[in-house]
Amino acid sequence: MTRRDLLRRGMFATAGLAAAASVGELATGLLSASAKPPGPPGVPRFRTRGDLRIPALSVIRSHEGVSEDPIFIAPYNAPNAQAGAVIADSSGEPLWENPLPGKVTTNFGVQSYRGSPVLVWWEGEIELGHGVGEYVIADSAYRTVRRVQAAGGLRGDLHEFVITPRDTALLTSYEVRKADLRSVGGPADGTIQDAIFQEIDLADGALLMEWHSLGAIPLSASYAPVESNWDFFHINSVDLDHDGNLLVSSRSTHTVYKIDRHGRILWRLGGRDSDFELGPGAAFAWQHDVRRQPDGTLTVFDNGATPAVEKLSRGLILDLDEQAMTATLRRQFTHPKVLSGSQGSVQLLGNGNVFVGWGEIPRVSEFDPSGRLLFDALLGTGYESYRAFRLPWSGLPADGPEIAIAGSGPGRTVYASWNGATGVRSWRLLAGASPAALREHSVLASRGFETALPGAGSGGVVAVEALDGAGRVIGRSAAVAA
Repeated sequence: MTRRDLLRRGMFATAGLAAAASVGELATGLLSASAKPPGPPGVPRFRTRGDLRIPALSVIRSHEGVSEDPIFIAPYNAPNAQAGAVIADSSGEPLWENPLPGKVTTNFGVQSYRGSPVLVWWEGEIELGHGVGEYVIADSAYRTVRRVQAAGGLRGDLHEFVITPRDTALLTSYEVRKADLRSVGGPADGTIQDAIFQEIDLADGALLMEWHSLGAIPLSASYAPVESNWDFFHINSVDLDHDGNLLVSSRSTHTVYKIDRHGRILWRLGGRDSDFELGPGAAFAWQHDVRRQPDGTLTVFDNGATPAVEKLSRGLILDLDEQAMTATLRRQFTHPKVLSGSQGSVQLLGNGNVFVGWGEIPRVSEFDPSGRLLFDALLGTGYESYRAFRLPWSGLPADGPEIAIAGSGPGRTVYASWNGATGVRSWRLLAGASPAALREHSVLASRGFETALPGAGSGGVVAVEALDGAGRVIGRSAAVAA
């Protein structure tokens, strides 16, 4: 299964739908970086996993028809709060948390590697608006399969990492160079960021392709103000087109570029030098996450902000006619409270819905094909998540379940959890005089990340077994003194 299959299972059947603004169900008023929504009260504290403290999603709207796939986010940037990758269910309960102290995690999701679904993310530090780090591929047991570096001494950037069907990787990087910027009103001895993407062979790390924005894109194409370490291009997505060429999103030029394997620009969509005539509502600004869909449409997260040129950020579906060279708005998805100055993503789901991560605004939303808001959740005060997805995933951790005991005497309670185990449907409490004499005490349905099993009594030892939907044991904790 390819990355495109995992992200967009099924065709998005919206042919013939008129372009329209979406929901107006919630109270009006915009949220910007300086006025983010309130997060869920407090921070979860699990008795079994006190090391996991990333706040759960706070679901504020959930209607019939939402996807059943887990939600993938990577909250970061909240002061004095834990950050890292999170898989959550539709109630907001975490299924897996992977905090990384001192690092930022982005681009967290599911892709296909060597024919199997894997977790993929970037981890590192943010400098000058881009990332300095590496990419991680982990299997369904949450074991790191490999760490991937950019080639040629470059550092992996946070904005993109795509595993292609031939097990190569598309990734982004940056270099700061000296430049004469007088042609765009800057100094003769200025500095500029050269946005780069590479394709590397995951088998041996060999560099297969490298493209540089400097020299390929005129500086006059940029809308970004000229400054020190000028980010004139800002690459933020790279993906395969249906014909094997590449689609590259440049935030600073408001343009999507189609580039062939020799680095030649085949066409430009948007910006100052667009090769397409854009119909009403089809223009975008400061955009992210450009993807070609199976039905030939193009999805774009249109930030429209920093500086603001639109009232609301939008998830866009565009029809491209590459013969007539026209781009038409098929549909847009907006939230009446969101203008997001950076980041963001748009995903077409297998059930026909659209899932939007609002980037800088700590919020995720799901819409039906007509634009009605079905699902809305907050990440927590101050957090951001570069992208967000709903994706199918089945995880069985290499480590066993965790157990903790609280209370005293006959009222003691055993708590059970298993970080990352997606197949647990119930827990069996075992008790006995010794580990060799454990017997079933009770069975209770799994309730969120951590389940309380009351009535363990005191004396002897206890353990828990994780059971799947058929009642089979899929994991067992260590035995601990009761």
